[in-house]
Amino acid sequence: MIQPITETIEIGGSEQPLYGPRSYQVLSGNDLGSQLLEISMGPHHPSTHGVFRMDVVLDGEEVVKLKPVFGYLHRNHEKIAENASYLASMPYTDRLDYFCSMTNNWAYAHAVEKLAGIKVPERAEYMRVILAELTRLVNHTALVGFLVNDLGALGTPLIYAFRERENILDVFEALSGARMMCNYMRFGGVRVDFTPDILKRITHIVDRYPSFLAEFEKLLVGNDIIMSRCQGVGVLTKELAIASSVTGPMLRASGVDYDIRKVDKYGIYDRFDFRVPLGDHGDVYDRLMIRFLEMHESLKILRQALKQFPQGGEHINPEVKLRNFRPKAGEAYGRIESPKGELGFYLISTGGNLPYRYRVRPPSLINLTILEDMCLGEKVADVIIILGSVDIVLGEVDR
Repeated sequence: MIQPITETIEIGGSEQPLYGPRSYQVLSGNDLGSQLLEISMGPHHPSTHGVFRMDVVLDGEEVVKLKPVFGYLHRNHEKIAENASYLASMPYTDRLDYFCSMTNNWAYAHAVEKLAGIKVPERAEYMRVILAELTRLVNHTALVGFLVNDLGALGTPLIYAFRERENILDVFEALSGARMMCNYMRFGGVRVDFTPDILKRITHIVDRYPSFLAEFEKLLVGNDIIMSRCQGVGVLTKELAIASSVTGPMLRASGVDYDIRKVDKYGIYDRFDFRVPLGDHGDVYDRLMIRFLEMHESLKILRQALKQFPQGGEHINPEVKLRNFRPKAGEAYGRIESPKGELGFYLISTGGNLPYRYRVRPPSLINLTILEDMCLGEKVADVIIILGSVDIVLGEVDR
């Protein structure tokens, strides 16, 4: 006779449900215990910014253990790239951080250019900087909207953010033919040159963005609810951030002065005057404020780049033959300061038309590794905003 599958399981002398949340009892030295509740948040919670899950153990409302669970979006990016031509991998990079395809393209192109010893024309360098800083505005504006949405301010702040994001995506679409998956950078430059109309539209965005930021900051910065929910919550110490290889706004919010645009001076970033904002406490509020401050610095870079923009010159190195592209044998690591942190590509060439090794260093994945450290001792409601302040995209975490 077939026995029916039981609906319960015995844990700690008592029957618990086989499926769903279970209670665990942890005994202390005096045999007095407290009930711990394990819950699974996800794998598709609206606040997790993609297909992501967190297994959280709670003592009441306090987090005592947290395990990030990802891999739901894994699509074998790196192995596919080792069986495709160098150029064929460019559109795959769009799918990493799908909010920031322009900077994804640049990081990969930068690595290949280092590998093959390719020079980039000055006009193309300015175009790359302009598009990268517009992408930073897109990313940080959306991050602020999403984070405030996670705090419970449903609707208005996120719609304000997306209103401005759409204006920049309109330019990306006019330039590349796509709003998000731009596939625009090429080895030695960019695919299409700027037209006078594109420059005019970018200038208009840069001129009006400060008034939007002032409106957004008036709405959010100094707001009593935001300060009470974010200050002192999800603290990431300077020492832990450095030890965990955290980069980008996350690292700078903890007070570490490290920006690859300043350190490596890749492209032509050494020509621009801009500051690197730093936080004092490393909490959610600092991470929110760093995004605001970095947007002001991006606008400063954009104004300088538009003023210095060359009137003539090539948009791509004419000596680079993209058909049957075969870089010399060797290896290279190219990295940039993407909006979320250090985005790097490690390549090994054997002289053929396919890379022998292709490896991505994604900031979203690295920055996610310290999520438990920031959440321990916090309330379960704060876990969502702590995750939101990390600023992850699952396309970059899973690849």
